[in-house]
Amino acid sequence: MRSQVAKHEGNRSRLPWATQDFNSAKHSNMADFRTHITVSSVAGVFYGISGFQAGLPWESCVIGGALCSVSGMLPDLDSDSGIPLREAVAFSSAFVPMLMVDRLQRMGLGHEMMLLSTVGVYFFLRFGVAEFFRRYTVHRGMWHSIPAGITASLFAFLACSCEDMNLRLFKTVAIFVGFMSHILLDEIWSVEYRRGRYMFKHSFGTALKFWSQNRMANIVSYGLLAFLCIAAYQDEGLMTRFGYRASDAPHTAIQWVNMVRSAW
Repeated sequence: MRSQVAKHEGNRSRLPWATQDFNSAKHSNMADFRTHITVSSVAGVFYGISGFQAGLPWESCVIGGALCSVSGMLPDLDSDSGIPLREAVAFSSAFVPMLMVDRLQRMGLGHEMMLLSTVGVYFFLRFGVAEFFRRYTVHRGMWHSIPAGITASLFAFLACSCEDMNLRLFKTVAIFVGFMSHILLDEIWSVEYRRGRYMFKHSFGTALKFWSQNRMANIVSYGLLAFLCIAAYQDEGLMTRFGYRASDAPHTAIQWVNMVRSAW
């Protein structure tokens, strides 16, 4: 008899928790992983098609579309755990070394050194960067922001290198488009239609933003963004230090800017 009473009380005590979990799943503040990857993949398809129609090589369009699709998971690097964090880290660790192959070739590295370098980058991203995000970031913090999208794009710009500046910018913008698709989707999920009118959830405005309430997070985010902007602008000087000699075709930001200025 006591066991039946205890079982009944236990089921009753778990009922509010189950109801709350159901309501939270029904009225979630964020889109789930499948929704994010679907939207970014669709955006990647259209992005690749637009690049092909603009006259870019089809292989570059496929890479750009894939980068757009994968970068839709990048904002979830600040997730505490689960599928979003695992998949975002795995894809980032796989794609960044592949983007660096052309740059490593320009640095004059042999095939074995290139292999060791890409493996080192993989493990650095897979364990070092991932652990940093787990320890020092919070979900919907500054990594869910517009400056973070620009930061991720600049990382891609510095990682990849090619003779045609248009192809390099095409891949860079692909990262930004996929990143922003995630943030915009989070903001859309923060608005719901209830009782005949639209209502804003507490999470509204926590993704599509330029700064957060944490002053130190803002300083670090914009400091990193400024550093990457300077590094991208001075990219020609960085490659020269490694013994690379620029060709006539612009392949860095500073060459591209100078080319535009001379054209005007």
